[in-house]
Amino acid sequence: QVQLVESGGDSVQAGGSLTLSCDASEYISCMAWFRQAPGNLREGVARIISGGQPVYDYRVKGRFTILRDNNKRVLLQMNDLKPEDTGTYYCAAKKRGICGFQTDYEHWGQGTEVTVSS
Repeated sequence: QVQLVESGGDSVQAGGSLTLSCDASEYISCMAWFRQAPGNLREGVARIISGGQPVYDYRVKGRFTILRDNNKRVLLQMNDLKPEDTGTYYCAAKKRGICGFQTDYEHWGQGTEVTVSS
């Protein structure tokens, strides 16, 4: 049974930076970050797979960086934050299937809240 635990969410002013962490109970090659703003559907933010390049949603490309801190930890470094980045951020992991932005990931964390004020 895989467990994912997110941390690092906070309130920050526009233009600021935050780094989110996702600690997994085991190594999984496909890991991703999703977010959900109030009243909106959950959307993919960034994903990373071993042996491949990170992939970002167009809304965060150039500002966010996803990287592996170690075999069981994935970070989401967020720079130049904007109010539209506000939402609950979820870590997700997949052992099988396409490593994409579909929401049918096998494992999910509980979420960590990010609030960006103007």
